[in-house]
Amino acid sequence: MRLLKQLLPVVAVAFVGGQVVTAVRGNALLSLVVGVATAVLAVFVYAWTVRWSERRAPVEVAAKGATTRIGLGVLIGVGWFGAVIVNIAFLGDYRVDGFGSVTGAVGLFGFMAAAAVTEELMFRGVLFRIMEERVGTWMALVLTSVLFGGWHLLNPDATLWGAIAIAIEAGGTLAAAYAATRSLWVPIGLHFGWNFAEAGIFGTEVSGNGKTEGLLHGVTSGPALLTGGRFGPEASPYTVVIGVLMTVVFLWVAHRRGNLVPRRRSARAAAAATLAQ
Repeated sequence: MRLLKQLLPVVAVAFVGGQVVTAVRGNALLSLVVGVATAVLAVFVYAWTVRWSERRAPVEVAAKGATTRIGLGVLIGVGWFGAVIVNIAFLGDYRVDGFGSVTGAVGLFGFMAAAAVTEELMFRGVLFRIMEERVGTWMALVLTSVLFGGWHLLNPDATLWGAIAIAIEAGGTLAAAYAATRSLWVPIGLHFGWNFAEAGIFGTEVSGNGKTEGLLHGVTSGPALLTGGRFGPEASPYTVVIGVLMTVVFLWVAHRRGNLVPRRRSARAAAAATLAQ
């Protein structure tokens, strides 16, 4: 019940905000305003539901240090995508054919802000955090990664491999980033940094959502096996490999900080262990 009490309000904000952002997508300024407003409202709704259902302060979205943590996440996300697109371009499968659209990038900023914040609140703030309390960090990471990958099967140009790739790379990295920092701001910044670099800067497809118009007019060619094809660079093996490495690093940091949560034993299992002793 606690999971539903926290998840449903955030999903409602994400759904309504997403519909409005989509409706005004042709207007860059409105897209920016509505997207940022959706992101801010989602954080307030999440914080309120945590206070109401858990009777505690929502420290994972605390205002103190938020800017620094978001900035760190954005740098990691942009750097991650930059490494991927450089490798794809090195093979001649990505090129820049001039400048794209500043207004398009402005609108995408709002759209990606709303998507990054609402998805992180749903998948890491609610699902991962609450599952982790019962099944531990490792199992919660696996379960929420599968759900996160499946979520992207709803996109127009979704592919099974694309969903699997996102489950492995993004689901693992973002959950591990939260486990390492115990702050949602880092995965939010990372998620936004990747998405905005992908669409708002380099103008590539994003998770099967179709072509975007960012600051650069990017053209992707070559085998879909390497570039991700119509799904976007999330389905590139470069993204998967780097994502797995980042997941390992974040989990190592979480271990060093004592942030890994063991699986909770049931009362029956605890009693059996006691008797065995």
